[in-house]
Amino acid sequence: MNQRRGNSGQPAETSSAAASSVVASSTTASPAPAANLRLHLRDAAATEALGRELALFVRAGDHILLHGDLGTGKTTLARAFIRALMPRQEAADAEVPSPTFTLVQPYEHTRIPVAHVDLYRLADPFEVEELGLEELARDHVLLIEWPDRLPDLPAERLEVRLADADGGHARKAHLAGYGSWVARLERMRQVRDFLQRALPDEPVEPGASGVQRRFLQGDASARRYERIEAAGRPPMVLMDMPAMPDGPPVRDGKSYSELVHLAHDVRAVFAVNTELRRQGYSAPEVIAHDFDAGLLLLEDLGDAVFGSLYRQEGMMEPLLAAATDVLADMAAREWPREVVLPEGGAYRLADYDDEAFMVEAELLLDWFWPHVKDGAACPDAARSAFREALTALLAHARPADAPPVWVLRDYHSPNLIWLPERAGVRRVGLIDTQDAVLGPAAYDLASLLQDARITVPEALEQRMLERYVAARRSAEADFDEVAFRLSYAVMGAQRALKILGIFARLKMRDGKPQYLKHLPRVAWWLRCNLGRHAALADMAAWLDAHLPQVETLAAEHERMRKETA
Repeated sequence: MNQRRGNSGQPAETSSAAASSVVASSTTASPAPAANLRLHLRDAAATEALGRELALFVRAGDHILLHGDLGTGKTTLARAFIRALMPRQEAADAEVPSPTFTLVQPYEHTRIPVAHVDLYRLADPFEVEELGLEELARDHVLLIEWPDRLPDLPAERLEVRLADADGGHARKAHLAGYGSWVARLERMRQVRDFLQRALPDEPVEPGASGVQRRFLQGDASARRYERIEAAGRPPMVLMDMPAMPDGPPVRDGKSYSELVHLAHDVRAVFAVNTELRRQGYSAPEVIAHDFDAGLLLLEDLGDAVFGSLYRQEGMMEPLLAAATDVLADMAAREWPREVVLPEGGAYRLADYDDEAFMVEAELLLDWFWPHVKDGAACPDAARSAFREALTALLAHARPADAPPVWVLRDYHSPNLIWLPERAGVRRVGLIDTQDAVLGPAAYDLASLLQDARITVPEALEQRMLERYVAARRSAEADFDEVAFRLSYAVMGAQRALKILGIFARLKMRDGKPQYLKHLPRVAWWLRCNLGRHAALADMAAWLDAHLPQVETLAAEHERMRKETA
């Protein structure tokens, strides 16, 4: 069933104004959807591919309503959608029964929980209330066949209408988006168009052979990743990072992201990765880019993430040694403040300055304080004393006469990839580098050795610190070891203060309580840093006076360490 294609790679059958694109509604009074996407699905494989593509953009709480006569492919799409949310090794053999008789078939162990609902057998719309869909919608995706039986349609939803085409050999799909699905349908189109431009010999519309897309990762930001596979090519990674708007002002008319110098768009990724590769490190190569759309196609460095490999017996120390050597090597190089971009202009790295350090550390007061004090806000007097203690501490963050280096900021186990087939510093793959700044070399070493998510034994941390110091002494005759060790403790303490606040915020604001399990470990590292130098005594005293809960958490981690030793 070959289709004649236009320049966009889309079937010519959909060449109307709405064909394979999103059309904004011109009026809010009309019952018409806010956005439309029309597709020609040449066969069942194309219907399945559409289900997998929708799974790339879905979120917990979504309602996807499947319309269509019997035999038009609703269950085919639903099964592909559900399998796409399963671990890949389970999906091929997983049983995905139709809920025709059970009415609701939940799937709890998918990437996002799903409830597949079939309302065909309901005679009265009010019977829907007995199915508990409202409760399921709190943390499941609701995939609903025969949604005309619903007593009310949710305001935020995606409606998929399937109908026969080509005498029943193909299908027409009309996707109508409401609420957040307006932007998501547009993003689907943008991503598909970008992939078609980046891989012009590989058709990317649903069901075409060639490009295969799988969810790879999403994080707490707006970033999203897909693994892209195309015949005859190594695997690639799609980075979907829309430009980040500034949030509300929090100080001096500036947003949090401005104050702490977070990347706003993919230009940062392009610039940082390009320079890291130029200097001989294993950052992903940028294969294709669209800066305005916020899309990159990157080299895929694989799945050998340090955080997973640490759990294998005997692996943590050699991996930490390799990553420590990378940082020592980086500290011996000169790093530019600007990187030229291909379309003109340059990306400029900011200084990791005291204002940024202060704003980050104050997350402890903004989020951890109310987390452990029944929602109470930090009093002004306590905040003022905290700032005084932190200001004194930060005076030791930058050793005198030590030039700033590129600080990647998230140089820890989730963002390091083991590449044993490469040599030297190239054995460590570097991802999530977009927030790089110019600052103290000690910060990334503390991030690596004082991991917030996986316990690095203190004795091993100290061996790696010695390894780093020895490498710096060997390369630099004037290396000030005493000043560096103090900077290491200061940066470790600042980072721990920040992370206590971030993990509390993830629970309180973002509904992600799973991060709270790491608080004892982070508190323990904070205690270690504060006890290593007298210069940190004022911060230790402030915590003892105002947040003794930190010491309680640190003691809890100490007990766990002894029990598992």
